[in-house]
Amino acid sequence: MPLAPSAAPFAVDGGGVGVLLSHGFTGSPASLRPFAEHLAQLGCSVRVPLLPGHGTTWQEMNRTRWPDWYAELDHHLDQLRRRCSRVAVVGLSMGGCLALRLAQQRPDDICAVVLVNPSVASSDHRLLAVPVLRFAVASIAGIGNDIKKPDVVEHGYDRTPLHALHSMTRLWRDVGPRLGDVHQPLLLFRSREDHVVDPSSARLVLTGVSSAVRDEVALSDSWHVATLDYDAPRIFARTEAFLREHAGPLEPAPVRAPGGGHRAG
Repeated sequence: MPLAPSAAPFAVDGGGVGVLLSHGFTGSPASLRPFAEHLAQLGCSVRVPLLPGHGTTWQEMNRTRWPDWYAELDHHLDQLRRRCSRVAVVGLSMGGCLALRLAQQRPDDICAVVLVNPSVASSDHRLLAVPVLRFAVASIAGIGNDIKKPDVVEHGYDRTPLHALHSMTRLWRDVGPRLGDVHQPLLLFRSREDHVVDPSSARLVLTGVSSAVRDEVALSDSWHVATLDYDAPRIFARTEAFLREHAGPLEPAPVRAPGGGHRAG
């Protein structure tokens, strides 16, 4: 299946601090590209994988399930751990739920967790129909591009595949009851106005994790995809400070100069 150009994964090998970023349900790495580029400029080794079923068609996504999405992140975490002394995970929306699962499953490999409008539950009663409805209807209207800033595009699907949506709710059921297994320092950004994820998710995370550090930052000028919205610079700056405190010095990797020598990047 051809990959949309905007959905390409992003990877940079930098210094000894790694950051693994996960996009959200029906989204793509485009939603995190400016964030990842900022972290790479700070000297981090960065990975933003394209989750299976994303970046092509919603029909393709309907053939994938949450273990497929999680396995892709797990693979890239292995890559970063081989080259980095410390690795943090960042998740947007459903990507936040996947990031929390990584923190639960691999506590020794993750030093910090950053979440942007994480999706771990919903109070929307319409979801109760999805287990049956998915066999009658393949998709419903899309949930992407919830951005306050005009003329900014997330590059996600315009339809919501229901088999995949049902699988995401099963991911919630896997992660939610074990939030207490998350002990890493946690930074959570929450948009005051979010038309995709309701406030119950942030409350569940902040009250459920065992992290001694659990910082919440309320965003007043962004909607769901806050990493592309007006508050993006605030997210980048606050995350930088958080990583410096909990992941260690952020130093650019040496850059090979002409003639075989090295110079500071």
